[in-house]
Amino acid sequence: MSRDTTAHIVWHPTTVTKKERQERTGHKSAILWFTGLSGAGKSTLANAVEYELHQRSLASYVLDGDNIRHGLNRGLGFGPDDRKENIRRIGEVAKLFVDAGVITLTAFISPYREDRELARSLVDEGEFIEVYVKCPLEECERRDVKGLYQKARSGEISHFTGISSPYEEPEVAELVIESNEHSIEESVRTVITYLEKRGIISISS
Repeated sequence: MSRDTTAHIVWHPTTVTKKERQERTGHKSAILWFTGLSGAGKSTLANAVEYELHQRSLASYVLDGDNIRHGLNRGLGFGPDDRKENIRRIGEVAKLFVDAGVITLTAFISPYREDRELARSLVDEGEFIEVYVKCPLEECERRDVKGLYQKARSGEISHFTGISSPYEEPEVAELVIESNEHSIEESVRTVITYLEKRGIISISS
C-alpha cells in the first residue's frame, strides 16, 4: 500500500535570502517567459537577450524547451497532460533560479494560459514577465527548416500546436513582440528597455 509522505516534508529556510543574493549580483531576478508558436523566434530572442545581459555582466540563464526535454523532461510527450507537467516542472525550476538571484529566460511554446498562470503564481508579484513572441502561423511554417509543420499537417506528428493542438494567446502579456515585424536587434532592445524601466536591471549596467 502506497503512503503519502508529503505531509512529513517540511520546507527548510535558507540562511542566505533571495534579497541578499540579488544584492550580490547587483540586480533583481525575474522570469522572462517567452511563449509563442513553434518557429515564432522564442529561443532566438531569449538567447539574444541573454547575450546582452551577459555582456553587462549580469547573472542570467536560458531554459529552452527542446534542451530541457533532453534531460529533466525527457520522457514527456506532447499531449495535454504531458504539456502541463512539462510547464509545471519548468515553472518550479525557474522559481529556484529566481531565488538564486538569476534573471531566468524560458523559451517554451506553453500553449495553455492556465499553465502559464500557474508558473506566474509560483513567484512574487512582478517577478514573472510574459513575453508573447507573436508571429502569423504561415510565417512560422515558412521559417520551419525542420519540416515539423509539414509533418504535422500530414499526420506524422500528433498534438502539434497550431495545427492539431490549440495555442491560447496571452490575454494580458507584459510584452508582445511581433517577430515578423521587428528585427532581432529591435526586439532585444524592447526587452532590455522594459527590464530597465521595471528596475530589474540598471540603465547603467
